[in-house]
Amino acid sequence: MTLPRNAIFALALAALAGCAGEPEQAPEIVRPVLSVVVEPQTRQIQGFAGTIQPQVSAGLAFRILGRVVSRSVQVGDLVKKGETIAALDPVALELSVQAARADLSSAEAQQANATASEERQRTLLAGGNTSQAVYDAARQARDAAQANLERSRASLRKAEEQLGYARLFSDFDGVVTAVGAEVGQTVSPGQMVVTVARSDIREAVFDVPEQLAAELKIGASFEVLLQSMPSIRAQGRVREIAPQAESVTRTRRVRLTLTDPPNAFRLGATMTARRVTDVAPMIVLPLTALLERDGKSLVWVLDPRSSTVSTREVHVTSKGADTFVVSGLEAGERVVTAGVNSLTEGQKVQLPQGASS
Repeated sequence: MTLPRNAIFALALAALAGCAGEPEQAPEIVRPVLSVVVEPQTRQIQGFAGTIQPQVSAGLAFRILGRVVSRSVQVGDLVKKGETIAALDPVALELSVQAARADLSSAEAQQANATASEERQRTLLAGGNTSQAVYDAARQARDAAQANLERSRASLRKAEEQLGYARLFSDFDGVVTAVGAEVGQTVSPGQMVVTVARSDIREAVFDVPEQLAAELKIGASFEVLLQSMPSIRAQGRVREIAPQAESVTRTRRVRLTLTDPPNAFRLGATMTARRVTDVAPMIVLPLTALLERDGKSLVWVLDPRSSTVSTREVHVTSKGADTFVVSGLEAGERVVTAGVNSLTEGQKVQLPQGASS
């Protein structure tokens, strides 16, 4: 039995309409995510950047006014104890020494003459050939000449000492860390000419927040690592904590005495002082894992069986620059650490290739 042409056409339209009413579903997109497995930490590591500095440093200066005629060292030079570092023009000081010597010679001659005169007057007085008053005057002249002789000797010693002040030297072996005067410059007494630091006694210096500094104790141990080569390390103990915080940064300066520092710990080298302390178990997550919505603190927890994510309300104990401490999670759970604002409840995700499940 054959169907009419109109009936065939109607059946074809119905079939097409049926196909159009069932559109194809797009495949579900599985988004890759970054995540971390929750592991409570029982040790806290604190690191502070600083520098290696000398524990003993002295700014050397002349004791007298004068013009610098020589300076034999530059920054970085090694100096020995007693080695001449700089010198002033000695001409005026040498003339003072010559004048003091001449005064001493004159005083010695006067003292010898006065002593001889006193002896003569004593002999005459014993023989009754002179008066007591004349002898007393001779004795007084002898005493005055003796005092003048002592003053001349002291003046000579002072002039020679002043001449010695024209030479600048270090009281210990060290390295030059700064210079404050050039040849030809007139310097005042006490004006820094050269700064010398002992290179054998070094310390680590860094700043810590005021709150953390209050928790530190003298003698607390740190591990000191060179930033340029972290494999080079030394142990240090707190020697000094600044009693007052810096007004702008509100930090306090801490100084560590280093125990047998290697030669690579040169003065001025940058380092990191690291301290490891035992703390109560706590969960620390990167700040990128925190989702704050409607006044609540949330994280996305990944279900390893269904590979889907769901929100979990947590309690944030504290926040840092890059991390936060949280409670409300269990050890072994996996938390998403990136793109938390673009996920939806129950969304299917996948871990990057190579990530542990």
